[in-house]
Amino acid sequence: MFESLSDKLSGVFDRLTRRGSLTEADVNEALREIRHALLEADVALDVVRSFTDKVRERAVGANVIKSVSPGQMVVKIVNDVLIETLGQNAEPIDLAARPPVAIMMIGLQGAGKTTTTAKIAKRLKERHGKRALMASLDVKRPAAQEQLAVLGRQVEVDTLPIIANQTPVQIARRAMEQARIEGYDVVLLDTAGRTHIDEPLMQEMADIKSYADPHEILLVADALTGQDAVNLAKSFDERVGLTGIVLTRMDGDGRGGAALSMRFVTGKPIKLIGVGEKMDALDEFSPARIANRILGMGDIVALVEKAAAAIDAEQARKAAERIAKGKFDLQDLCDQLAQMEKIGGIGGIMGLLPGVAKMKDQIAKANLDDGMIKRQRAIILSMTPKERRNPDLLKASRKKRIAAGSGAKVEEVNRLLKQHRQMADLMKSFGAGKRGGLMGKAAQMMGLGGGMEMPSEEELKKLQEKLGGAPPGGGPGGSSGLPAAPPADLLAKKPSLPGLGGGMLSGLNPFGKKK
Repeated sequence: MFESLSDKLSGVFDRLTRRGSLTEADVNEALREIRHALLEADVALDVVRSFTDKVRERAVGANVIKSVSPGQMVVKIVNDVLIETLGQNAEPIDLAARPPVAIMMIGLQGAGKTTTTAKIAKRLKERHGKRALMASLDVKRPAAQEQLAVLGRQVEVDTLPIIANQTPVQIARRAMEQARIEGYDVVLLDTAGRTHIDEPLMQEMADIKSYADPHEILLVADALTGQDAVNLAKSFDERVGLTGIVLTRMDGDGRGGAALSMRFVTGKPIKLIGVGEKMDALDEFSPARIANRILGMGDIVALVEKAAAAIDAEQARKAAERIAKGKFDLQDLCDQLAQMEKIGGIGGIMGLLPGVAKMKDQIAKANLDDGMIKRQRAIILSMTPKERRNPDLLKASRKKRIAAGSGAKVEEVNRLLKQHRQMADLMKSFGAGKRGGLMGKAAQMMGLGGGMEMPSEEELKKLQEKLGGAPPGGGPGGSSGLPAAPPADLLAKKPSLPGLGGGMLSGLNPFGKKK
């Protein structure tokens, strides 16, 4: 979503940070380029003006011009203002009310309102332990109520039984009564949409609100619609009153202007973002973490959360025990590659690592794609269980059989075995006596430790620094918040996929350990 904006801002900051000192003219020139980058990203003009004014006010001063690293100080200022523009603090869905808590979903047709309703219900059930009831109030769109019922079965969340010829207000009344009688914690009311805003739609929303008295009114808006999404939010807020916004299709190739403008223009927080088609592809909107991604600092917290949610704790414990004994065979490698696929593949992981955005050309030349994971796993799965546990058995005749069975060449099998030997040597270094401290915690987070204990904020900051990006607001070596240079050996050689597999990230040498 923010790739184009991130590229343009990175270019501006690279030129700033290469200079030993800055003048007011340097800052003004950089601000002109930042203004152009924001306008090209479809950010609202009022937001762009406010953004650049705040940056100029803080950047054009003796403290910045004479600081030890003024270019990096400007980057920190831009990061701080970006976070303020996006909302300063994350504001998740508020459930602090007497149950059943009503959540009213509103928006236009095609924005993903019904799917988002099911995603939220799944999230509330699995992460918050809430018992939710979904009710479709859309009596206009054909099969809208059936669609929600199908999604309910898919995410294993109850839906209100369908009764023909009821009005939206009658359905809302029946949903609230059933929730009170049967002890549901949350009621999600999926209202009807239109292709455009009209008076009948607004009146229907107002009627439902007056009866159900929802604790949250969430506008579901398509992030790809740009400034139209901002205007939509203003119109709904004026007539119905919003408590928050959910942006869908944040994984698309839009320019990101709606996300940057929405909070500033409406004053309403963006609470959730849809990042994919799957039912678990819904994330909380964190201004600081989104700002980090835009400025190329990565998002280690999101990566850790994905790992903790996707990796089986029992499997991770067994893997940790084997590695502690210095064992890492081809079956272990296959399991690690499967974990990578669960977390989002190479693209999903690389996009969250600090400094990786600046190395897109090198990564593209390395031909790293998620298809590599499938090919590597196909080769391993073409082996017998005995061969996977004892790679030394793989002589010429067996390699030919494996290549034929997986649709690969013998050279690819040999390459995989060589990469596995390198990984096995690295895994031995994770053995007994070397798993404490930050290294051990990182191994736990990445799927190599038992229990999947969530690290503390301080440990996450240390890990962010180890991976090449100082956290916003300062860190070792200054308070710039600028991503440090990536490890020199990161792309010195063509990255190998299995190198990314063991512990998911070990091949990237995030801990500075040479292979």
